Amino acid sequence: MLHDGRAIRVAVAGGSRIPFCRSHSVYRDCSNQEMMSATLQGLVNKFDLKGQTMGDVALGAVIKHSRDWNLARESALDSSLSPRTPAIGLQRACGTSLDACIMIANKIALGQIECGIGGGVDTTSDAPIVYPDEYREILLEMHRARSALDRIKPLFKIRPRHFKPVLPGVTEPRTGLSMGESMEITAKQWDVLREHQDQLALASHAKAAAAYDSGWFEDLVIPYMDAEEDNNIRRDSTFEKLSALKPVFDRSEEGTMTAGNSTPLTDGAAAVLLASEDWARKKNVPILAYLTYVKVAAVNFENHEGLLMAPAYAVSDMLKDADLRLQDFDFYEIHEAFAAQTIATLKAWQDETFCRERLGRNEPMGPIDLSRLNVKGGSIAIGHPFAATGARIVATMAKLLAEKGSGRGLISVCTAGGMGVTAIMEAA
Repeated sequence: MLHDGRAIRVAVAGGSRIPFCRSHSVYRDCSNQEMMSATLQGLVNKFDLKGQTMGDVALGAVIKHSRDWNLARESALDSSLSPRTPAIGLQRACGTSLDACIMIANKIALGQIECGIGGGVDTTSDAPIVYPDEYREILLEMHRARSALDRIKPLFKIRPRHFKPVLPGVTEPRTGLSMGESMEITAKQWDVLREHQDQLALASHAKAAAAYDSGWFEDLVIPYMDAEEDNNIRRDSTFEKLSALKPVFDRSEEGTMTAGNSTPLTDGAAAVLLASEDWARKKNVPILAYLTYVKVAAVNFENHEGLLMAPAYAVSDMLKDADLRLQDFDFYEIHEAFAAQTIATLKAWQDETFCRERLGRNEPMGPIDLSRLNVKGGSIAIGHPFAATGARIVATMAKLLAEKGSGRGLISVCTAGGMGVTAIMEAA
């Protein structure tokens, strides 16, 4: 599908997002479309894209209503982009917006489009609430009826139990376990200490607060609904406060994961502008970095591989593709779904048996320089609107690399369903 037999280099111009806010707080009355549209408009304003036709827009959401069946296109139409801009929806759980950026990047690399936007949005404040299938079947029977009498008859089947709502959940259909319960099992398998989880969480809050206080996020975060920064950041957090919290996923003495070292349910949206170098220069759009390698992977989490451990595999394979070592990076953006997940992944890369038997390597991948990890805060502090986190990370990495003026960054995102999405970015 390459037009001339060679791939086109994919430039990352930058990103924009609204503040990420804890669910049922600032955005409790906002829909996915409203938040996504505001974020797209912020990107349009930032890069002077008003009236321009993008090659494509790829967006997604994990928790959404049936009315959001064309969320990407409707959000694009809400913005001041040209109405001739196409858009497509997609979903890969927590990796959605990173995958959206990858989709756009692949189209650019193939020469199919010159520019595009990748992003995502999620809200659990406006989560869809449905009713039991039995009640739904009664309503559908009424809808199919041909006569007035036949439409009335199904009403006599309705019982009080039919009005008990079915709330959305984040349990894995194949195990019946929540993501946190699954991660508790992995944390025990990898001997992830509570102390280390709390230390990582504290560092996440401290780094995010420092970044905001220095003005670092000013060109990345646009005010929305009176929110000007992520409202989950705890400037007053201490190790003692985090240590005092009780485990929430395994309430026994063996539990280590708490509300303090896990990401909160969060509402928000993020988007990234990607382009070919020629288009960026022609439109006077900055080139902050390049998206150079990507890899996705999945694990057999029903067979004790760990629901959130797929990034350990994906990163290993990606580094083989790029002929790089784990240590060959200036920045690491590893999604902090739970502090335990980040730590378990880092431990896996240092484990000789895991690297040999699972990753097919002759030696451990080794440790990373932790001073380069999530240097502007991670998901524990900033929050995690499921489908928006990947785009947030890409925009953050692009700015970090542009400021440094050289080097490369590693991105790793775990997802529900036992999958992982990873990428490498290089400074322009």
